[in-house]
Amino acid sequence: MNSSISNRANCSEIKEDAMPDVKGIPLDAPLYHGGKNRGGAFLGCQAINLMFSVGHEANCLLPKELAPAANPAIAIVGVASYRSSTVGPYLECYSGIQVRDPDGETGYYIPYIYVTVNDAALASGREVLGAPKKLAHIRLIREGGLIQGTLERPKGKRLLTLTAQPDERMSSDSRQMYSARTNFYSVRQLPPIIESGKGEVTQLVKWCTDRTLRRDERGEEVLFTGPTSLTYDSPSIIDPVHNLTVGQALLGTYEEYDARLEAIDILSEESNPVNDDRRA
Repeated sequence: MNSSISNRANCSEIKEDAMPDVKGIPLDAPLYHGGKNRGGAFLGCQAINLMFSVGHEANCLLPKELAPAANPAIAIVGVASYRSSTVGPYLECYSGIQVRDPDGETGYYIPYIYVTVNDAALASGREVLGAPKKLAHIRLIREGGLIQGTLERPKGKRLLTLTAQPDERMSSDSRQMYSARTNFYSVRQLPPIIESGKGEVTQLVKWCTDRTLRRDERGEEVLFTGPTSLTYDSPSIIDPVHNLTVGQALLGTYEEYDARLEAIDILSEESNPVNDDRRA
């Protein structure tokens, strides 16, 4: 994932004990691995994104600990291709709302995120970070000078189309809105397994991506901007990505990069208390 908002957090500044080794299930053959020495690596990435203003409806999607970082609120929608990663290749489509956390740091809360068929990418995102990933049909294609990303779920049900014409390198003014290091926030929930609610836990997780832009043969970063449009082609109550209504387009980008992903912290945690007599 990528974003275009400056923030003070730096993945390289994360304390060493922030991301212990992840030991998943099955215990003798976990679906994925993670940890400070194995942090998520993404190579040969390509992505198009659109930042835009959004109305007050964005507030309804946010956890109580987070507040919009701007007024009007700013959102981002992007489609990315990860040609290689520690959980294998896949494509991703994500929606984010620019927020400020209780410590004053800024980043993006992720209400919707989709991946192509990759069980490790789906499971690790949901289980470790709380990223609400679902499987979907995602495409990122180039035709002439245009790049287009699409999201379908199920196949044939077009949820959104993102079309970009990245025909100029990003100016210094636009770079002020862009950062290669980005905080993200998501809600990780462990549901209860009995009627009393025992075992239910809800956590607000903070994580970070640190991207290194690829350089072309002239040594210039592959970071372009240009006209970009986003349409919600067929709204769905099952996948309501259209809840982030497109207001004014602010910045469209195309970039090529490698990235590193790290978990930072759990900002809040709520559990369902169980009476002592029910524990007995």
